[in-house]
Order: sequence, then C-alpha cells, then structure tokens
Amino acid sequence: MPNARRKKQKERKEGSIARKSGSQKGKSPSRMIDERIKELGDWRGKMLSQLRTLIKQADPEVVEEWKWRGVPVWSHDGLICTGETYKNVVKMTFSKGAALEDPSGLFNSSLDGNTRRAIDFHEGEKIDAEALKALIRAAVTLNASRAHGSPSSRG
Repeated sequence: MPNARRKKQKERKEGSIARKSGSQKGKSPSRMIDERIKELGDWRGKMLSQLRTLIKQADPEVVEEWKWRGVPVWSHDGLICTGETYKNVVKMTFSKGAALEDPSGLFNSSLDGNTRRAIDFHEGEKIDAEALKALIRAAVTLNASRAHGSPSSRG
C-alpha cells in the first residue's frame, strides 16, 4: 500500500510540473508541445502529432502557443484552434468555428455554442486531412479578415 501512495504522489508532482511548464522560461511553446506528445506516449500523442503536422501544412506561418496550464494553441491573426487531450479523445477546438463553413461535416462536438466548434478524435479514427486543412485555412482567412478589415485596425 505505501508503494501505491508514493506512486500517486509522484504522479501528482509530475502533473504539477507539467502544468507549471507553461510558465517556465527558456522553453518554447513548440518544445512544450513536443514534450506533451512524448509524455502522452500512446495513440493520443500520435493523434496530436498528426493534427499538429496538418495545421502546419495548412498554414506554414502558424504560431504555436502554450496556454491555460498546458493546452497547445495555434494562432495566426488570432486563435485558430486548440489541441486538448483527454482520456478517450483528442479534441481540436476552433475558437470561431461557428462562423466557419464545414462542408465535410468535421465538427462533431460543441455544436450548440454560439462561437466555438470542436472535432473529437477517438482512438483508431482516420483524419480527413484535406478537409481538416481546408477548415484550418478558412479559420486563418476569417482571422485575417477580422484583423485587417475592422475599423479599429485601420487606425
């Protein structure tokens, strides 16, 4: 029994280190995302890595960030999407997803919200890479139109 208790304490400590890593100086967000993928060590890490690759292919100028105690975030003229990992799902949440057309029907979560939309990826699911990249590009275009087209940005 004491071994189980020590193991739990170690897991909690490691968890708090991972959460604090978002504020560690010297570590880039990209490196922290690399570490998260490695730390997961299962299908979720592979899925997050695949999603990240597709995001970068869709928008080579994307900026990787690390926010909210350890959530990978991708931005370009504003937040595009997040890559959250849970026990049974990798969730890709588009901050302005409700304003995007989704002709391929990728959005399957957070459908009732006024702003966000999400895609839940489960173990073993295949990613429709072309449809996802089109959705990412649409989010970038939407951000750019709002960043460069609003009266307050003209100055």
